[in-house]
Amino acid sequence: MLTIWGRLNSHNVKKVAWAAVEMGIAHRRIDIGGKFGFTPEYLAMNPNRMIPTIEDDGFVLWESNAILRYLAQKYAPTLLPADPQVRASGDKWMDWQFHFADAQRDAFLGLVRHTPETRDEAAVARSAEASGAMMRILDAELAKRPWLSGDEFGIADMPMGVYAHTFYTLAMPRPDLPHLAEWYARLQTRPGFAENVMIPLT
Repeated sequence: MLTIWGRLNSHNVKKVAWAAVEMGIAHRRIDIGGKFGFTPEYLAMNPNRMIPTIEDDGFVLWESNAILRYLAQKYAPTLLPADPQVRASGDKWMDWQFHFADAQRDAFLGLVRHTPETRDEAAVARSAEASGAMMRILDAELAKRPWLSGDEFGIADMPMGVYAHTFYTLAMPRPDLPHLAEWYARLQTRPGFAENVMIPLT
């Protein structure tokens, strides 16, 4: 059985937990990181003090997007486009997600992790503006094709799918992005998205 280590209110853990449901993989998840801390056994597997980590039939792997690619290749190859150029285009958006995470971080931390009294409102505003600007780029991409993975849903949609939920949940101003909104609405119908992604941000 696949084991996923990581607390579910982590963006990167959400990706992997969603993928496991999407791919029909029997699995268990163990809370670790954040308020749960790290055990010596966990740090022996992943010395980076980061989550998630998986163990699959004795094989240990960390880095969330590497995990997504591994799980798809082993359990659900239909979620990986056969055409190398289409697959590479999806990979681009998987890596781009980390740049978006940087842009959204101050809004997330300020609005979720801080009280109004300790919040840096200027940092939140800058982050909200930066997040909206980057989502305009994604909206333009989704005007050209229905999924970040190409013509069909695939693993390239999962990383930004998780962050899109946060983008639409945070109490901050957002631009009108119709293609992004339509894509996000379709993601909400996917197995595992509501269960593992559409949960409280705290």
